[in-house]
Amino acid sequence: MHHFDQLDDDQLDALFHLRPEPFDRYDDLETLATALGATLYMPATRPGLADDLLRQRATGLTSSVICLEDAIADEDLPSAQKHAGAQLRDLGRRDPDRTAIPLTFIRVRNPEQIGEIVADLAEHADLLSGFVLPKFTATGGREYLEAIAQARAATGLRLRAMPVIESPEAIYAETRADLLAGVAGLLAAQRESVLAVRLGATDLSSAYGLRRSRDLTVYDVPLIASVITDVVNVLGRADGTGFVVTGPVWEHFPDQGRLFKPQLRQTPFVAQNAGRLRHRLVTRALDGLIRETALDKANGLTGKTVIHPTHVLAVHALSVVTHEEWSDACDIVGHDMTGGGVRASQYGNKMNEAKPHRAWAERILRRASVFGVTRPEVGFVDLLIAGTQAAAAGSA
Repeated sequence: MHHFDQLDDDQLDALFHLRPEPFDRYDDLETLATALGATLYMPATRPGLADDLLRQRATGLTSSVICLEDAIADEDLPSAQKHAGAQLRDLGRRDPDRTAIPLTFIRVRNPEQIGEIVADLAEHADLLSGFVLPKFTATGGREYLEAIAQARAATGLRLRAMPVIESPEAIYAETRADLLAGVAGLLAAQRESVLAVRLGATDLSSAYGLRRSRDLTVYDVPLIASVITDVVNVLGRADGTGFVVTGPVWEHFPDQGRLFKPQLRQTPFVAQNAGRLRHRLVTRALDGLIRETALDKANGLTGKTVIHPTHVLAVHALSVVTHEEWSDACDIVGHDMTGGGVRASQYGNKMNEAKPHRAWAERILRRASVFGVTRPEVGFVDLLIAGTQAAAAGSA
């Protein structure tokens, strides 16, 4: 699969200086983690789960999570697990080559479910990319990782782990440092199976009875923002010890009242005669998602948890590397700067320093490989317009 494969060749040529490159579930960890993009969470009780996954993949979704944890009532857990298994087996039969299925993970509630689910799927277990591990700590997390290791050994499948930092110990000031240090040590010992670290902003907020409105980003809530800062500090380092850390969930649906002004400037949309698109984004609460995703990137996060299909395009459009970013990154990693030094950017608006900017440049080039590079004259709004038009054509 590759990002923006819902667009035709003419659209791709018009938008991209470098097209997104294909990837699959067997790629190296850094490439695959970067390629996750907008990860759509679905409760395991959804009646047409298999149909939903196929339909959303056709419109650009590349990663999904089937949730058996907080999205499921305690009394519904056995039936939800059974239903998810039946839907995934059906999905496997309908797509034996696994070419139309997004990267699919299951968020489990306890370690025992990992072996149960793999056994239940039998020959269709290969469509799974791994498991999301809730409320991850150094003590409880060990059992989850051991269960995945056992499933990998029994099946030969490359099942990946995505632990979620969301337990109360992660937000309480007196326990956070110990929790993160313990998690870092545990994950380092299992590095080959850890795809990415996820952030559970909803659970973290619940420890203080908080919930942000659609007018606020997670960075406007200092208690949660401080957790993100510390998680990136400990688990997201660029020195070879860190992991990809994904952005927290945006949990708002369309058609809610709002208190503050919209967060999308009108000018870029007016320039593209896209006033109606801007109106749709604002009324669907996507302007808040767009701002939060931009802040995620600025704070070292890659990708994002989403809960509605309309969120996917915005996250992916913001993940595409601009021509200016790509140009700077190429300058920094180029042979003429390998020994260090500084030079003006080709755009003539900043200085590129080889040594301090190198880690940034390497991340930009990795993201460019999976999300592509825009043409110099193409911006975020152009990508939104093209994706929206493709979705409308597909549903017609």
